[in-house]
Amino acid sequence: MVDVDSAMRASAYGGGKRRKKSEDDKAKEKEGRVLEPFDPAAAAKKETAEAYSMWIVIVYGLSVCLFMRYFFMPTLTEPTRALWLLPMLLMVTVPSLHKVMVPSEYYELFTMGNWFRACFLYFFSFIALSFILTNPPLGDIAAPTISGGLDIETNKDVDAAWWSKGIYTIETNHSTIDIVLGMAVRDNVNAETVVMTASVWYRNTTDPYADLAYVATVGDLSEAQARFDEVGGDWTRGDQKNKLTNDVLGPKVASRAEDVGLAWEILDMEMGHYEVRISLSEVGDPWEQNTWDAVYSINIVPPGVT
Repeated sequence: MVDVDSAMRASAYGGGKRRKKSEDDKAKEKEGRVLEPFDPAAAAKKETAEAYSMWIVIVYGLSVCLFMRYFFMPTLTEPTRALWLLPMLLMVTVPSLHKVMVPSEYYELFTMGNWFRACFLYFFSFIALSFILTNPPLGDIAAPTISGGLDIETNKDVDAAWWSKGIYTIETNHSTIDIVLGMAVRDNVNAETVVMTASVWYRNTTDPYADLAYVATVGDLSEAQARFDEVGGDWTRGDQKNKLTNDVLGPKVASRAEDVGLAWEILDMEMGHYEVRISLSEVGDPWEQNTWDAVYSINIVPPGVT
């Protein structure tokens, strides 16, 4: 064992052998403790350069957005990659734009970090204004759609029914059944003005099994709207509920108040596979037509056969 006295002597001996700091070491240590002097003129110059950069890229982003919205988009009929690819490629012009517009005494202060921030601000400005200019009330590029798929009125002849991935399956023991088929049109402006064509097809026949609507304005389909309202809450798929409050929002086939519900009675449907072909269109801005098409399936099968 080492006693306290021996340990203290060994410590004193080791301290005596420690190398003394040289004058160079002391000078370096003193320099490390000295704060760099603050230069108000240099700081102000840097702030001015960054202010130049900020306003240049914001105005540049807004200018590109206005060009795309009012000059380029009207030449198209539908979305393309060029709508976002072209503005992204223009980011390479940001440094050159600064070189032309910023005085040289400020331009020489920019680093790679400045270019990264400038490109990010440019693209953010473009995206932000694009959302404003292409959505109501300044524009409308979103096509109408069927809000909640298909559903049928509860029916004593139906043993089971379910909706999955665009296919509505009906199980029944009857050779033929009558159903009330429901759907709802949704639009971000006014679903009543949407033009609709809808039909039911059976076994690849040349003529539709049932014509539901043919190039008809949704607002004019008063009988179909009244039939949908008659069903009330008796839809097979049930109601859509708010996940937070558990309040009933409406039937799953038309869960929003602005959805326009439509229903048609289809008689004597035999076992087999049916297609429901739907086409929706509206006058868009800047595009002349916003169109949406879908083909849903209805399978009528005996119980236990899927």
